Amino acid sequence: MDLLALADFTLVARHEGFGRAARASARPKTTLSRRVAELEAALDLRLFERGGRSLKLTEEGRALYSRTSRLLLEMEEATAAVASGGEKPRGRLRISAPLLFSQTAMGKIAADFALAYPEVRLEVTTEDRAVDMFEEGIDLVIRVNPSPDESLVGRAFLHDHLVVVAPPDLPKGTWDTPVPAVVRSAADRSGWKLKTPEGPVKLEIEPVLGLSSLIMVRDAVRAGVGAARLPISLVSHDIAAGRLVSWGDIDAPNIALWALYPSRRLLSARVSAFLDTLKHAFPRGTPEELASYVGR
Repeated sequence: MDLLALADFTLVARHEGFGRAARASARPKTTLSRRVAELEAALDLRLFERGGRSLKLTEEGRALYSRTSRLLLEMEEATAAVASGGEKPRGRLRISAPLLFSQTAMGKIAADFALAYPEVRLEVTTEDRAVDMFEEGIDLVIRVNPSPDESLVGRAFLHDHLVVVAPPDLPKGTWDTPVPAVVRSAADRSGWKLKTPEGPVKLEIEPVLGLSSLIMVRDAVRAGVGAARLPISLVSHDIAAGRLVSWGDIDAPNIALWALYPSRRLLSARVSAFLDTLKHAFPRGTPEELASYVGR
């Protein structure tokens, strides 16, 4: 395959037109059109829908662009880095992070990163779903307890665990007596297993309020609605101040936040710099560090 033709296709797709691509690159429009036509002929595929004044990618064109644009950009950056004698983080960095981490910590982390690396344009989106990094052009994802994925590599940078908390005046009762509970999902509604020296004990609950955000759940518990299970990092300050009391740890696997990136890509300077920022923010990766970071 002609890599120059592929680069020209990527240029036209990025600028959404031959004219804009020609002006941006100072190259003849006819040359770009010819090179894209040659690539289409070589692949025996139509990459653009041509009609009227607009130029749109076909389904095959979108698939090709999503897989080649970042690789070509990384090649350009690597060439520029070698020419300048070193690789300095620059360009666009797109990150997907889960809702709770975004609400509590990501703003400060992103600000620290932006101040340290002004030549990087950082974009953070909040998604609790497992995004498709290749299709959606994401450079790095932060996921909670991710399933194994051979196409991604990375490391856990934070650990947490769940506890049951309640207002101080809420009767704890007996383990076979349902207690009013604030829940987030259907998984919460079947009762909670607590760790005890004698082994796990099931706490029966009566859901009285359902909320989609853990921060909303915490606020409702603070207001006295009922008990809830929440990450210790989110409520440790409330427990220390006496606003909430802990009834015990949830008998469940601990929470791990992972920073992941595609294994088949070279680790770019941008991603490496962001991983360093996470390491600086949470050097030990403990729940206490996250609670302290959020509380500052």
